[in-house]
Amino acid sequence: MKGIIYILKRFLPPYKKYLFLTFTFNILTAVLNVFSLATIIPILQVLFKVNTKTYSFISWRNTDYSLIDTVLNNVNWYVTQLIDSYGGGFALMMLAAVLVVMTLLKTGTAYLGSYFIIPIRTGVVKDIRNQINDKLLTLPIGFFTEERKGDILARISGDVNEVENSVMSSLDMLFKNPILIFIYLTTMTILSWQLTLFVLVVLPVMGFIMGRVGRSLKRSSFEAQNKWGELMSQVEETLSGLRVIKAFNAESKISNRFHRGSYIFRKMSNRIARRQQLAHPMSELLGTLTIAIVLWFGGSLILGGNGVIDAATFIYYLTIFYSIINPAKELSRSAYAVQRGLASMERIDKILQAENSISDPLHPQPLHFQEKIEYDNVWFSYDTDWVIQDVHLTIKKGKTIALVGQSGSGKSTLADLLSRFYDIQKGGIYIDGTNIKDVRLQDLRSLIGYVNQEAILFNDTFYNNIAFGVSQATESQIMEAAKIANAHEFIMATEKGYHTNIGDRGGKLSGGQRQRISIARAILKNPEILILDEATSALDTDSEKLVQEALDNLMKNRTTIVIAHRLSTIKNADEIYVMMGGQIVEWGQHASLYAQGGYYTKLCDMQGNLQ
Repeated sequence: MKGIIYILKRFLPPYKKYLFLTFTFNILTAVLNVFSLATIIPILQVLFKVNTKTYSFISWRNTDYSLIDTVLNNVNWYVTQLIDSYGGGFALMMLAAVLVVMTLLKTGTAYLGSYFIIPIRTGVVKDIRNQINDKLLTLPIGFFTEERKGDILARISGDVNEVENSVMSSLDMLFKNPILIFIYLTTMTILSWQLTLFVLVVLPVMGFIMGRVGRSLKRSSFEAQNKWGELMSQVEETLSGLRVIKAFNAESKISNRFHRGSYIFRKMSNRIARRQQLAHPMSELLGTLTIAIVLWFGGSLILGGNGVIDAATFIYYLTIFYSIINPAKELSRSAYAVQRGLASMERIDKILQAENSISDPLHPQPLHFQEKIEYDNVWFSYDTDWVIQDVHLTIKKGKTIALVGQSGSGKSTLADLLSRFYDIQKGGIYIDGTNIKDVRLQDLRSLIGYVNQEAILFNDTFYNNIAFGVSQATESQIMEAAKIANAHEFIMATEKGYHTNIGDRGGKLSGGQRQRISIARAILKNPEILILDEATSALDTDSEKLVQEALDNLMKNRTTIVIAHRLSTIKNADEIYVMMGGQIVEWGQHASLYAQGGYYTKLCDMQGNLQ
């Protein structure tokens, strides 16, 4: 119960108005139900003529009697007056009409109670989805290297749906049934506190048994949701690597792996569903057993003639008690469903409550780039091994520097540290003497433009992909950026020009076209610092020529960090830094570096003599 209360405290405050209305109408429903069932007593008395007492009207202001006694006396007085004046048949008809009116009011308030719960349910689920999405956008990239993408997708889809289908769909039961149970128990206590005390001794046994089963269900649900996350990860890997799978004829291998995981998930789901289905028969059996015990105990009191309760009132008491059984069963079923939802909420909270170590400082300093970027004694590791070790590097404004080295030498990581995609463990990175940890992330990243090896495009139009990240770009500016990037001609050759959709990840375009769109996006942003990460390594010769020309246009009068495997693309850099094992081992211009006969010379010779 603590878990559901914690969730409600987190997500319900924006919907207090709807919560108040729901509570109000649910209370009215319970009260009206009690009064509608109360008409059973006079109906039974009229039918079976068990009430031979003579009643006289008691003033509502009379303090000698309790309100309950006054109400019961005056109702009986009114019924006997009807019988005396119009006969028993008319009295029954009037009592039946009262029952219909009360039921109409009760069902109306019950509908309104459910009506106002719907905005709470849909609103809370919307808020959870929004919070997950916003949290994903703020988390550092390092978080996603530890987590599987498919599992994250499973939490956004499957786990949020589970919360909606279990916790949120149970809100009506959670907000209505406790109210019904409380008011019914209060009525039962007023009718006979002795019987109610006996009931309160018996009922907790049922709650204890149901609670034990519910806790085991939560554990099983958590394991099943984790398994579902694994399956989603496999699907994501399959979609991403479909070309490789087909090229290596590995369809059967991937299929068997998924079938094994799917079989295990099915077994888990069967176990959970069977345990959940146990809720209804178990609660019905325990409820019937409780009614049987109360019927025996109360009947014994009446047959014993001790005057605790009369027969008609006992029938009404049993009716009220039986009315408790249904909300109690619904409450137990919702408790089962809530356990599944709580298991999913735990997985969602792994995202929502993940710590973000990369954030804005409390007192950010202004950032200006007029002179240089400086890496001072920089050390960085993803886990335990150092990826960057004792790097000292100065990049003057307007200069082009190149980072070269074999894969895994730390080139891309060194560039990522400048944008604070990761935070260093030792040393500092400075722009004009200001530590980048002391400035706002937005200010820092607004200085930097990226062109990666794999052009990251979105399932949108050319126009929106180029304008991505620039809120007030005009069409003429976008077209000018595309022209500089050598992209204007092939864009205009499409059916709708700049308003043509490029497909998922730009799937309708060639590699060179995607890269030129990415370059046009960087040109439009007009960053002061440009990072080119293997921007031409995946292109054919013809595409590389067009893209390289576009890059040359982009690099003019800009501070540029070039990361390259193809050393031919960085011969004209102002400074080349050679990395090995996370360290800068050589630096200088191409000619002088090559003449040293060191590591750089070996790299050049492996690609053909570039002197």
